[in-house]
Amino acid sequence: MTREKNIAFIALFAALIAALGLIPAINMPWGVPVTAQSLGVMLAGAVLGAKRGFLSVLLFVGLVALGLPLLAGGRGGLGVFASPTAGFVIGFPIAAFFTGLVMEKLSDMDVRLSAGIGAFAGGVVALYICGIFGFWAIMNFSMGNERSIADATFVMSVYIPGDLIKVIATALVTHAIYRARPQYVLTRA
Repeated sequence: MTREKNIAFIALFAALIAALGLIPAINMPWGVPVTAQSLGVMLAGAVLGAKRGFLSVLLFVGLVALGLPLLAGGRGGLGVFASPTAGFVIGFPIAAFFTGLVMEKLSDMDVRLSAGIGAFAGGVVALYICGIFGFWAIMNFSMGNERSIADATFVMSVYIPGDLIKVIATALVTHAIYRARPQYVLTRA
């Protein structure tokens, strides 16, 4: 694939994640909203692969850090990295990387199944590890609460059902792209 096409795909998925931020978030009392943006992160990894998916989401996070209000609810800027969502935002590129890596390793498997397994590994397991530790750190150090990792894990567990729906959506969308334009699923190219 040419350099220009790589850049175009990376930018396209960064824009997709930003566009998914326009879907209204469901705000939770502990400061971590339910958003559709993790679906874009999973799709970036499943379609672009580990390296391009990582770069795409890193571009998105970099734009957020520069102050662009691209996160759900119009949030952006360095303050995001000191909020309860910091671990999730930092974990977005890692989640895309692991989604793509698993998808690449399972290239002999059905696209739906490998995309689902990849999205679960990256978009749930890897992302939640980052998100839970980030939430725990912010809650303990910034807000003065004495909470355990188990407390943070319990609070974050309410998001899992929605993210499992995103895993299924990732598998279905990736499969649909693969059937229509197999050359655009770069984890299979």
